[in-house]
Amino acid sequence: MKKNKAMIITFITPAVLMFCVIFLYPILRTILMSFFNIEGVTDKMSSWTFVGLDNYIKLFSTKLFMISAWNLFRIWLFGGIVVMALALLFAAIITSGIRGKAFFRAVIYMPNVVSAVALATMWLQYIYSPKFGLIKNFFASLGLEKLSKILWLDADHKFTALLIAYCFGMVGYHMLIFTSGIERISKDYYEAATLDGADKIKQFRFITLPLLKGIFKTNITMWSVTSVGFFVWSQLFSTVTADTGTITPMVYMYLQIFGAGNAVTERNAGLGAGVGVVLSIAVVLVFWVSNILLKDDNIEF
Repeated sequence: MKKNKAMIITFITPAVLMFCVIFLYPILRTILMSFFNIEGVTDKMSSWTFVGLDNYIKLFSTKLFMISAWNLFRIWLFGGIVVMALALLFAAIITSGIRGKAFFRAVIYMPNVVSAVALATMWLQYIYSPKFGLIKNFFASLGLEKLSKILWLDADHKFTALLIAYCFGMVGYHMLIFTSGIERISKDYYEAATLDGADKIKQFRFITLPLLKGIFKTNITMWSVTSVGFFVWSQLFSTVTADTGTITPMVYMYLQIFGAGNAVTERNAGLGAGVGVVLSIAVVLVFWVSNILLKDDNIEF
């Protein structure tokens, strides 16, 4: 038994040390930094100025941050509804026994293989282009001149254009998660339902959806995590630094830490750390609410 304990400690110690150095220490340091005024993120602690909750008070009283938070909320809510609906639809179709299942799954997932920079550039230059964009030519070929003249990259349509492009790239990832969940459901349930006269729609409603509650929680959590980290797409769709039409909290954090652009005139890594803490709390709250609303304790496969 002593030998087993020694072996367990030997194997666990490197993992624990790695966790403390790579994850636990940065988390605790970030939380601590959020209570200080810090000019540079690498400054020594002796140069930090304690401000208490002033950073958080300043965040929620700053118009630019509130705009970025509202943009993020719209991305999370409206984008989440679209992505989850399409991902679930594609997953249901792919697992329905159609031919070429592997091919269609690969095609839908393909945007996730392409880097965000390349994908955003494709949308900006080849789809939303006001001169030769795919959308412009598509509507023009249908004789819908009014729709073909929409400038998707102007101030009024930029956020919608950003959201559509981002959702396009995220559907495949969440589709795979839904697909794995549907494939875990025993075929006996569907066979019994078929014998009882239930059609495909009723089977989906009363069998598939209830048994996917755990998968829904996973997808919602993963979508929340990727949403709060929304940065690259926002930067690529912005023609100027801190464009309020596409700015998100991560971009605001970047501006605070590195003092880039004209929208932020001071560098305060402590305020940037506060943004990170607020976003982390938001993800935890989403996870907590999801666990309350999507209980599957009494559901068995």
